[in-house]
Amino acid sequence: MHADFSSNWSRLVLIWALSISLASCSGGGSNPTVPPPDHPTVQGELKSSTLLNTISKTDIAQALNALNAGIQGLDPVYDVTSYRLEYLTSDVHGQIVRASGLVSIPIKPAGAASPVLSYQHGTIFLDSQAPSNHAVASELVVAVASLGYIVVAPDYVGYGSSKGTPHPYLLAAPSAAAVIDFLTAAKTWRRDNNVYDNGQLFLVGYSEGGYVSMAAHRAMQANNSDYLQQLRMEVAGAGPYDVRTSLDELLRLVGKEQPLLAALLKPGLLRYLDPNLRPIVSRELLKHMLPGDTDVVFDTQVIDDYLADDIETIARISSVHDWKPNLPVRLYHGQDDQTVPYASALSTLQTMQARGVSDLVSLTDCPAVPSSHIGCVPSFLTFMLGQLGTYAQGL
Repeated sequence: MHADFSSNWSRLVLIWALSISLASCSGGGSNPTVPPPDHPTVQGELKSSTLLNTISKTDIAQALNALNAGIQGLDPVYDVTSYRLEYLTSDVHGQIVRASGLVSIPIKPAGAASPVLSYQHGTIFLDSQAPSNHAVASELVVAVASLGYIVVAPDYVGYGSSKGTPHPYLLAAPSAAAVIDFLTAAKTWRRDNNVYDNGQLFLVGYSEGGYVSMAAHRAMQANNSDYLQQLRMEVAGAGPYDVRTSLDELLRLVGKEQPLLAALLKPGLLRYLDPNLRPIVSRELLKHMLPGDTDVVFDTQVIDDYLADDIETIARISSVHDWKPNLPVRLYHGQDDQTVPYASALSTLQTMQARGVSDLVSLTDCPAVPSSHIGCVPSFLTFMLGQLGTYAQGL
């Protein structure tokens, strides 16, 4: 949703996003571009790897201190080397597309194994903020890697090497594919460069990143993915998992801002809108979701489906809340969130509980006052690191 991620907070959080010598880290090549062996074109195929930089733990700590983040548990332990990987995934039409992402590796003694953390960024509107374009000391991907995690962060289709291709906004299948295919490409890269993981995998994200994490988790379980055997936990904050509920709340906000339209803006009756009003309502909804200065192309199918009252299609291709996970899912949300409504998290919790998840799924309320979308980011990061710390090994 419109997550205002252009601030330092966004860069630290929602853009979450090697090669010092092989002797001084757990892997990594000295050649800046390492193409994989030729093989058939398939999703998850690694196409290239490019060394970006190595950043010391001192520089990371200084960058975080300068932001005055106040995030507990984010104290750098390792220097970090980062790579940009290009790989194959699918676009909104199911066609193969070349995409990119960031891999950040903590520099540990040779042979040391680390848990893998897949970080899904929140909605960003400038390509320069995509993880593989922003491997700086204050980037969250880099900061979390300095704690001892191998962090993999897909840019998503529409960013990085796939800029110009429509970003599949709130479309579950291509969102999940971008994550799972990048995990596969990163696994290939780690194997080729002797970077060892310990068999643990975590999914984390905030805002759209929470949604994408949920989509990926659901897809792994539905397809009995090998990654499901490694996955230990998903931690998702402020995501629009229940897309219909999220859009209903945004429509209510539009009605408050446009009182002359309010009487006409009724979920379930939107298909009867005058054709001359439909584009106005669409623009007002998009204003809440996307700023006017974006240089990224967003696919707006979810808005078109909503204005057509096509609830079945939204449930089938967009919403990711109605399923029964068999691994821990830790939700986090602020009740005052006007960007992604709290109702989405509550609906997800209740729907999953109705399917019998018992205590596997929980919802923690953000304690910030007010508990706004951006205002809850610091406490979410503290919450996330605390949750991961109960499971992660080899840090």
